[in-house]
Amino acid sequence: MRRREFITLLGGAAVAWPLAARAQQGERMRRVGVLNTLVADDAMGQARNGALLQGLQQAGWTIGRNVHVETRWAAGDADRLRTYAAELVALAPDVIVVTGNAGTAPLLQATRTVPIVFVIVPDPVGAGFVDSLARPGGNATGFTSFEYGLSAKWLELLKEIAPSVRRAGVLRDPGLASGPAQFAAIQSVAPSVGVELNPVNVRDVAEIERAIAAFARAANGGLIVTGSALVAVHRYRIIALAARHKLPAVYPFRDMVTAGGLISYGPDFLDQYRRAAGYVDRILKGEKPADLPVQAPTKYELVINLKTAKALGLEVPDSLLARADEVIE
Repeated sequence: MRRREFITLLGGAAVAWPLAARAQQGERMRRVGVLNTLVADDAMGQARNGALLQGLQQAGWTIGRNVHVETRWAAGDADRLRTYAAELVALAPDVIVVTGNAGTAPLLQATRTVPIVFVIVPDPVGAGFVDSLARPGGNATGFTSFEYGLSAKWLELLKEIAPSVRRAGVLRDPGLASGPAQFAAIQSVAPSVGVELNPVNVRDVAEIERAIAAFARAANGGLIVTGSALVAVHRYRIIALAARHKLPAVYPFRDMVTAGGLISYGPDFLDQYRRAAGYVDRILKGEKPADLPVQAPTKYELVINLKTAKALGLEVPDSLLARADEVIE
């Protein structure tokens, strides 16, 4: 069993630039914007923001002395993301850190000059955020979440931990290109494992509840939860619905398993935020996003919740337990 330190450094929205603490005499105060897709009191969002701040501190930056961080929390709302993107750009920061496709798209609509470092973006080339991974070419660079092909792994894990599954509801955000793309990757392997797929949209809680309840009326079902800002925002409700309807589910985020979900597989996203701080440091020291290659994840983690497995009447195979990076009992 492996336990991770939960980072809770302060990451809430700060006061505007003019009210920021003055830099020590002779040292310039640098300004960093952060556009987060979660809500301000969200534990996962605070942990990610904390990892970013920790990375900045390790690079030699001190909050309030030589760097000021201005954070906006959009709660997965598209209108707020557009509004906060414009607000942050208007503050003329030295660099902005942004989460996901849902945040990066409106930010790049708001500016093509302010440096941007994105995290948890699955296909920045396909989305038009960069020219190529090796040579981004514009004002944005950052860190990809995963290739769409990884989504197929979620279906394989679902069948491995719950062999009786014959139907899988795939929760995806239809408003993002990554939603249909992840579904297509899962669909490509579904016939080979004998599973029928059903798309479940995640535009709002009411839609999620109706769709999962309807899906659960038939037997031998399970869920695959794909990655998106709305999934992260509504994750507690999704986990509760899976438990209520006795549906084994595979999740993209470790946090969803620590919160009671069955199993997850995906990158270590806290590590991405720490690495993003390194790119922020390099940009603050004069490098340009166009010259910083987009980086893929370096750490993936498989997490299993045995308590949830027991509640679902599942016996986790020893082979799966042996591969797990973390087992929650």
